[in-house]
Amino acid sequence: MPFSFDELTGRAAGLLSAVGVPADDARTTALRLVEADFRGRTGHGLIRLPSYLERLVAGGMKAVPAMRTLHETPVSAQVDADNGLGQVAMTRATELAVAKARESGVAVVGTVRSNHAGAAGLYPAMAAEQGLVGVYFAVANANGMPPWGGVEPILGTNPVAVAIPTADGAPFLLDIATTTASHGTIKVARQAGEQMPVGWVVGADGEPITDPSRADEGFLVPIGGYKGAGLTIAIGLLAGVLNGAAFGRSVVDHRVDLTTPTNTGQLVIAFRADLFRPLEVVLADLTQHLAELRSSTSRDGGPLRLPGDEAARRLAQNLRTGVDPAPAVLAGLDGWAERLGTQRWT
Repeated sequence: MPFSFDELTGRAAGLLSAVGVPADDARTTALRLVEADFRGRTGHGLIRLPSYLERLVAGGMKAVPAMRTLHETPVSAQVDADNGLGQVAMTRATELAVAKARESGVAVVGTVRSNHAGAAGLYPAMAAEQGLVGVYFAVANANGMPPWGGVEPILGTNPVAVAIPTADGAPFLLDIATTTASHGTIKVARQAGEQMPVGWVVGADGEPITDPSRADEGFLVPIGGYKGAGLTIAIGLLAGVLNGAAFGRSVVDHRVDLTTPTNTGQLVIAFRADLFRPLEVVLADLTQHLAELRSSTSRDGGPLRLPGDEAARRLAQNLRTGVDPAPAVLAGLDGWAERLGTQRWT
């Protein structure tokens, strides 16, 4: 039987609580993971929970961090996550950015000593749900791509996400890695026993690698060639170096190193949509322009799909029907449930 949103959230929170995470933080993390799955972002959903549990048990992340706000101004702040769960840190950072933007018009909040925070689009979407524009950057938690023309993989999939509110409540939501595929997407393919498309990973000789179990033997491919490689660097400088967080060679691969703090950096920007014109006018215009794009001439005669449309459709459908996590994901969670003495998943 499919799992409901609340059931998956409760079970995921139960596993986190069993390794010492406080109830509120466990629920926040579980909510972000399950929402990713319900939006179709399975590479950043419950498939990630076992690796979080491994790092928490091994001491690579703190179950009970002392998160605090640093360097605060009316339009900015930095959240020191104290090596706590990334979803908790980023939820706090986004809520702080939204509150400051409501008062000052715009706000920028960075994180330092954070961890993997899951699907990038969840955080600007939180701003858009409250009528604000949200922008998110992050330094990925593993490298796999060299600078353009190089052969040393010292750059990551550094994501960018942008959410823009509309009058009909369905925001424009762009959520992309700066590589053709993310590590999470590759992991989903590996667990499903599927081959990767040509163009996701190439070997040092430039030849494509399509076996996901061999992905770490090659390099991730940037979107748009040198443009994507440059964007990866720009995001790393903004979310990582400006925050005093990891970038380049200092990035810790959280998949293989379970004990070293990752010092992940993230950056969220929020600003009011009415900075230049009345809110009702702006939202109406945004809605109209997006509708024109969807209804513009397509190859097959049907409506065009814009960033965020499919995620919104899947979320609405899955909230009605529930979801069936992949068997490999359930097996991994079942193993942890047995180990920790919590409710089994199958």
